[in-house]
Amino acid sequence: MDWLLRDRAEMRKRDRTRTDLMVACARFLAQQPLERLTVSATCKLAGVAHGTFYLHFSDRNVLAGAVLSAFADYVQLRMRAATRGAGDAARNTTAAYMRIFEENAGLMKSMVVGGDAFPEARAAFQRLNHDWSQTVVRAEQKRKGTAARPEPDLMRRAYALGGMVDQYLTALFVTRDPWINSLSQDPEAVLEMFTDIWKRGMAP
Repeated sequence: MDWLLRDRAEMRKRDRTRTDLMVACARFLAQQPLERLTVSATCKLAGVAHGTFYLHFSDRNVLAGAVLSAFADYVQLRMRAATRGAGDAARNTTAAYMRIFEENAGLMKSMVVGGDAFPEARAAFQRLNHDWSQTVVRAEQKRKGTAARPEPDLMRRAYALGGMVDQYLTALFVTRDPWINSLSQDPEAVLEMFTDIWKRGMAP
């Protein structure tokens, strides 16, 4: 929400209203499941008239798609920034993703389990997975050169490994699986596990 609001003061009135609606949607999804999102609830949180909503979005699905697409962009930016930090890039990006998932569990839930009723949510998550898989593959090709696995194999592995991490973090931060939680009391141990899985899974 803070990221969406970063340039609000410099926006035109129309853009401010659109941003306010997106922030209201993000605030709602931080607390409530996607299927409970309504135009009325969004307008109430944003402090705008019901009719104003339709000047910016045709329905709640389009609004949710815009918010989750922006969230996917935010995730990518945070993770790419992590790759430029000191130390191991795989560990840094995995740590960043864990923090993002925990801090934004409601939005992550909306993307990961958006369901058939919200194709825009599914599309946002698919784009995030595709773009990040490509980023991982390019980094692996740069590191290993001709020793790297063929690109289709690397993409399959990146998708599979990312899916494993998403499933684990969903159980930990969204569905609150008590057994997963009991195994995850040491965040550093979880981070080391994920880093090891990524490195072993992508290795030649």
